[in-house]
Amino acid sequence: MPEATVATAASEATGGGAPQQVDVAVVGAGFAGLYILHRLRKAGFSAVGLDEANDVGGTWYWNRYPGARCDIQTVDYSYTFDSELENAWTWSEKYATQPEILRYLGFIADRYDLRRDIRFGTKVTSATWDEEAQRWLLTTSKGESVSCRDYIMATGCLSAPKPPEIDGVKDFAGPVYFTGRWPHDGVDLAGKRVAVIGTGSSGIQAIPKIAELAAHLTVFQRTPNFAMPAHNGPRTTDRVAQFETDRAAFREQARWSAAGVPLAPTTAPSWQLSDAERRERFEKAWCEGDLVFILSQLWADQGNDVDGNTLVADLLREKVRAIVKNPETAAALSPFDHPFGAKRPCLETNYYTTFNRDNVTLVNLRQEPIKAITATGITTDKRDVDVDVIVFATGFDAMTGAIRAVHPITGRGGLSLSDVWKDGPRTYLGLTVAGFPNLFLITGPGSPSVLSNMAVSIEQHADWVVDRLIARRDAGFTTMEATDAAQEGWARHMADCSSLTLHRLANTWYTGANVPGKALGVMPYTGGVGPYRSICNEVVGKGMLGFRLTGPNGAEQCNDGEIVRLQPDVRLVLNMLAEMNLPPIESMGAQGARDFVNEFNKSRPAGRPVGEVLDGTIPGNERLRYRLYRPATPGPHRIVVYFHGGGWVLGDEQSDDPFCRDMCRRTGMIFVSVGYRHAPEQRFPAAVEDGYLATRWISEHAGHLGGQPGPVLIAGWSAGGNIAAVTCQLARDRGGPEIAGQLLVCPVTDCSFDRPSYTENATGYFLTRSLMFWFWDLYCSPDDRTDPRVSPLRGQLAGVPPAYVVTAEFDPLRDEGIAYAEALAAAGVPVEQLKAHGHFHSSFVMVDVIITGAAGRQKMAEALRRFAGLPAAAGDERARFERKAPPPEINAAAG
Repeated sequence: MPEATVATAASEATGGGAPQQVDVAVVGAGFAGLYILHRLRKAGFSAVGLDEANDVGGTWYWNRYPGARCDIQTVDYSYTFDSELENAWTWSEKYATQPEILRYLGFIADRYDLRRDIRFGTKVTSATWDEEAQRWLLTTSKGESVSCRDYIMATGCLSAPKPPEIDGVKDFAGPVYFTGRWPHDGVDLAGKRVAVIGTGSSGIQAIPKIAELAAHLTVFQRTPNFAMPAHNGPRTTDRVAQFETDRAAFREQARWSAAGVPLAPTTAPSWQLSDAERRERFEKAWCEGDLVFILSQLWADQGNDVDGNTLVADLLREKVRAIVKNPETAAALSPFDHPFGAKRPCLETNYYTTFNRDNVTLVNLRQEPIKAITATGITTDKRDVDVDVIVFATGFDAMTGAIRAVHPITGRGGLSLSDVWKDGPRTYLGLTVAGFPNLFLITGPGSPSVLSNMAVSIEQHADWVVDRLIARRDAGFTTMEATDAAQEGWARHMADCSSLTLHRLANTWYTGANVPGKALGVMPYTGGVGPYRSICNEVVGKGMLGFRLTGPNGAEQCNDGEIVRLQPDVRLVLNMLAEMNLPPIESMGAQGARDFVNEFNKSRPAGRPVGEVLDGTIPGNERLRYRLYRPATPGPHRIVVYFHGGGWVLGDEQSDDPFCRDMCRRTGMIFVSVGYRHAPEQRFPAAVEDGYLATRWISEHAGHLGGQPGPVLIAGWSAGGNIAAVTCQLARDRGGPEIAGQLLVCPVTDCSFDRPSYTENATGYFLTRSLMFWFWDLYCSPDDRTDPRVSPLRGQLAGVPPAYVVTAEFDPLRDEGIAYAEALAAAGVPVEQLKAHGHFHSSFVMVDVIITGAAGRQKMAEALRRFAGLPAAAGDERARFERKAPPPEINAAAG
């Protein structure tokens, strides 16, 4: 359709003049919108910016409340695209105030002459995709529409204030203010009785400033938040010194970091540190005054493990009690309802000390909810509070609110974005939405956004989008749209990433819980800024994987699929191994491979503490060593006999130490890890005969080992899973010992290499097809391989103990493990399967690095307890977190 015809049709539809014709329309004139306009102009695109505000600034245009400032150090919270710009602007403080940030954005707009492309005071009221014209039509509050090929929403994640949920707001006779829409000419609070409702980031920043002015301040708090001192001051910090030493390296490190700030996370878990060491690290972080520092530099498990997180939270609550003089007030200000970091923690300046002032009162809304707002004040269940001014610091409809404020957004075939997102936002990469061609979201849901330094994430998003528009133009295409399969795959990857964190245990604005009726789910990408950047680059490198591109005369390119199928931590481990460029293990020879594995294991952290660890040998058979792991709980305990992996060639009774410790803790059982003879020195049947002999001896000496007499359980991983399965068959055929159940983790069960998993996962997942060939050749001759003691799948399976069989999606052994489980079921053996999505052969024994394996290990532990006839253990993370709640007397005070 000719452009003139499009313009006429649009004019008739909107009732105004002909729409403004541009290549790209950008909504928002904050950090993101300004940089995108700059990039688009340099790339030769015609563009218009649209913003409801009357000047640049975005979030910083509206948030002018007392005390407003950034919580990322300004050396980090800055544009990085122009080295000359960094010489032209110097921040005055470690954490700049709102006026200084607004001046900075105005300086940017002037330096690059961006205001001439922005229509201020203009709100987009609808956006509709015109299928015939292959363009977006935007209507605006000023009646002047816009027709654009591409529509970019740079609307910000925290820019749509959440309306109050309290009856009677309109009845209040005095002024009502919102921190997110603070009057530009200021507010006179001197000598007033002021109420502040909300203690999130804006409340924590505003409350100390308001208390200095007000005759009396009453703070109404529903949910306390974790906060630590900002220690704000002049710009001279260690971070600035690091920046000045090598600016390019500083910026590049930030781009590939976890949070967009050049700090590498610590690797030491909490259990490796003494109480004194943990306190020393915490005190350093407390004095540092840096959110990213305290979230990443204490211990490695603080963000993903309830116990490690509680150690931090307890130290923070201890600080609150030390600062706030009234114990009841201190208890009310101490969070117990969410893990530290699962809700955005805050930086504070005199926040806690403010509650020691005579003119400040804290009302705990969990003890006395607000019933109504009246003409003269606020009524709770217990009191009437007369006030002159009410300030709502109740936050934002985060992540999606500003996007959905442009209503309706109508995509292909009349598809409504509100309908598509009714059960929660769905995106591909947080950048695009299936069914909405040429629509791009900057730091949208599904991207690192609010869990990162927004300046770094904004630049990465803007660069990626504009570079794609350039590439699309050069290739002769006109539309770009995510596929449904790619979007669904990204949703799965998002869920996998969130399982690495404790965000799922908290109801916060990260999950949409602060807005009544909003679908719940972790909205930001929790996998980290650097990994996210690499994924976006990989999408491009794989020919725009997950996108459909179309152009004139039916031209089309579609490379459909999922960009990430591995679990996020598995992906990181495999990438790390690939970067090491190690020679194939099979090229090292048996002893060389053993030396390599032993050195590798030395670099891994020890597993979690258990009650006791003992080493021993089976009497009369010095070749059979074992390591026993005893729970900390009173015994006697049931016993699990465990066989390590290593292809019958590598490893020993200590090589799976972290796994045995973890399973000992989760099951509450004794784990006895058994060493056995290795090939090629001792070929088949040495290993399986050792396995059977050790199981029989352990069963007969259970009491001596501190165990409970009766049937033992048996478990094994990889080749150890093979030994465990064979031992169960031998125990049945040789009259004992009695085995209550078997746990087989990624077991070797057959000598066949023709199953699909051997082809699909032949390379790239550490255990390779060629490595398995090598293991088999060392272990036994081809003539022995059909023996059931080698290939238990070929044996008689009826009458063996019930089984729990674990297989990994990216494992050459996957299909034979599944086949073994199915054969057990066909033989009448009770069997359960865990088909681990996104995992590889070593996932579950790499306890120290594959955190997403924890849920699977918990299921394994539950299966072993069922086999033993024991009740389920309290291993659920939510239950463990809730058990960390304060004792009743503190609960009473804290509400």
